[in-house]
Amino acid sequence: MLLNIKNLHVSIDGKEIIKGLNFSVNKGEIHAIMGPNGTGKSTLAAAITGREGYEITQGEIIFKGQVINDWSPDKRANEGVFLSFQYPIEIPGVSMTNFMRTALNARREYRKLPPVSAGDFLRKMEEKKKLVDIQSKLTNRSVNEGFSGGEKKKNEIFQMAMLEPELAILDETDSGLDIDALKVVANGVNQLKSGENAFIVITHYQRLLEYIVPDFVHVMYDGRIVKSGGKGLALELEERGYEWIKEQFDD
Repeated sequence: MLLNIKNLHVSIDGKEIIKGLNFSVNKGEIHAIMGPNGTGKSTLAAAITGREGYEITQGEIIFKGQVINDWSPDKRANEGVFLSFQYPIEIPGVSMTNFMRTALNARREYRKLPPVSAGDFLRKMEEKKKLVDIQSKLTNRSVNEGFSGGEKKKNEIFQMAMLEPELAILDETDSGLDIDALKVVANGVNQLKSGENAFIVITHYQRLLEYIVPDFVHVMYDGRIVKSGGKGLALELEERGYEWIKEQFDD
């Protein structure tokens, strides 16, 4: 099992958001997490990746057999956890090329490997750029600076392709994407999927799941996973809306 979450409780500023969540992911799987706003989907992503300000008050997050509750975000990243942000930030003055080479070499150093050579790095960049259909003019600019919403999301998938994480979490990657950009992002994910990695796709809408076919769909409500199923569950949510879930699980 790649990821195993047991009875997880997470609070922000003393307010409990995740309220006893259980969840597991095996290598080779794509899991979609859906649910209305404010149910804890992004909080779950933040807890897995170790974002500051998200306090685990109870339960365990186990990654590759190790409890990671107290691991720093950089240790989690070096061990193979990746988060694609809902709102990617701009980093003026830092070129994508330097950013990616620094990130790759930091992971290699953590794993006691020598730095990647300039030639190998450039060859890998060219290979991964084709995968996500990202233009060289974007990778030559500062990280996300002046990028459109779609370009930022493509850039995040490009970073994921370069870093080759074992667990990738996509937090509402489809937000603000037109249909062409959505297809490019989904194609990148589908090509990167293997028997050695796994994806958690957090989304409001079924449309992303037309292009990234999940093995499992989970519905979050009030800080818990309240329903799980196959892709048909996403279609049912699209048809019936989240009021159906609220009616079932409100006290």
